[in-house]
Amino acid sequence: MKVEQIYTGCLAQGAYYIVSENEAVIIDPLREVKPYLDRLEKDQVTLKYIFETHFHADFVSGHLDLSKKTGAPIVYGPTAQPDFEAIIAEDHQIFEIGNVKIKTLHTPGHTMESTTYLLIDENGVETAIFTGDTLFLGDVGRPDLAQKATDMTQEDLAGILYESLHSKILPLDDSITVYPAHGAGSACGKNMQKETVDILGNQKKTNYALNQPDKESFIREVLDGLTAPPKYFGMNVALNKGGYESLDDVMNKGLNPIPAEDFENFAEETGALILDTRSPAEFYKGFIPNAINIGLKGDFAPWVGSLIVDVKHPLLLVSDEGSEEEAITRLSRVGFDNVLGYLKGGFSAWENAGKETDEVRRISPEEFAAEFNENSKIIDVRKPSEYIAEHIDNADNRPLDAISDWVTSIDDSEHFFLHCAGGYRSMIAASILNSHGIRNFTEIEGGYNGIKKTEKLSTSDFVCQSKTL
Repeated sequence: MKVEQIYTGCLAQGAYYIVSENEAVIIDPLREVKPYLDRLEKDQVTLKYIFETHFHADFVSGHLDLSKKTGAPIVYGPTAQPDFEAIIAEDHQIFEIGNVKIKTLHTPGHTMESTTYLLIDENGVETAIFTGDTLFLGDVGRPDLAQKATDMTQEDLAGILYESLHSKILPLDDSITVYPAHGAGSACGKNMQKETVDILGNQKKTNYALNQPDKESFIREVLDGLTAPPKYFGMNVALNKGGYESLDDVMNKGLNPIPAEDFENFAEETGALILDTRSPAEFYKGFIPNAINIGLKGDFAPWVGSLIVDVKHPLLLVSDEGSEEEAITRLSRVGFDNVLGYLKGGFSAWENAGKETDEVRRISPEEFAAEFNENSKIIDVRKPSEYIAEHIDNADNRPLDAISDWVTSIDDSEHFFLHCAGGYRSMIAASILNSHGIRNFTEIEGGYNGIKKTEKLSTSDFVCQSKTL
């Protein structure tokens, strides 16, 4: 038997590949299925089942394409109602894969169809659980995402989650390995550990949610401090439940090179948003006016989902040459399938064609310290928990994920400095501000991490972030 965790850092997502004898299963696959097909071919095994722990909100699963390419059926837990053919397992139903077995444990609460899969080895020993978003390392799945799909409150769902954990998971042996669907950085939980694998016994000791004295305490603590989920989550659920376009077709449409001479007209005719995926260090020096910068080398897909929101919005890409396919793939992971093409030759082709360009004023932390005075206005676009932990005195915290709510309130007649933690998010904000005609600002390279090294500015006392979640 072989169990492999296939972890994708930019989504903080874990898929699982299990082989026994000449058969395999995959749990919660990503949208692009070629890596799984390559594994199957290399191992010379047949994919018997595709297990889905629930209808995912933060990414689009590869279950449909994988099933079409392999013939393997898709399996959901009890109460799931997908709009396509699938096996809807019963609670405690057994599936055989080679010499091992997988047992379904219906664990509603995060969503009502949420299911944990229990792996039983060749000797009949229960060895691992694949918990989806029911149980994370250090946390449990947020119980506020399924409210619109049910007539329940988040308190109701949290109570159901408590019962699922205490009746199905906590009675299992401490030695069982826990394989969650997500790790630190995912918006599906608030207190996840950086580790991606643990044993259940350690989680019973260290996971705050598993150490509450009663259901009421569990409900209160699990719901405390939850921020609003990203706005694209509901659209991803709909795609996972209702179906989506083949990734092959999405790729064929998106890999459409558009010459610089035609790019601007194409954008105007289609109403496409120009998404510049270059690094902040390249973007600020020059970019197509009104382009939005979300760097590919970062939490690209989640930020696209959070800020663009509408997965059907047409997109045109400006990317480093050779990275277009990666950008389209990562966009597809969160359901953004409507890429119409990319700038042929990259941004240098635009410059060489003599087209209009724009830029962002960016300065170093040392230059910021020299320019700063008591009348300076500062906008800090980090998360509230980061801001509370430590910030420049009198800085105004305006989180990036809420920029659509505050961008229209900015007074462009008053200059301000703009920063995040390291420069990635602040350049996204800078590009959005520019697209709204707001230009009287200066972005700080290296963000707060660089600013505090200057030791020339007054900052708040440090507060551990774990206390601010």
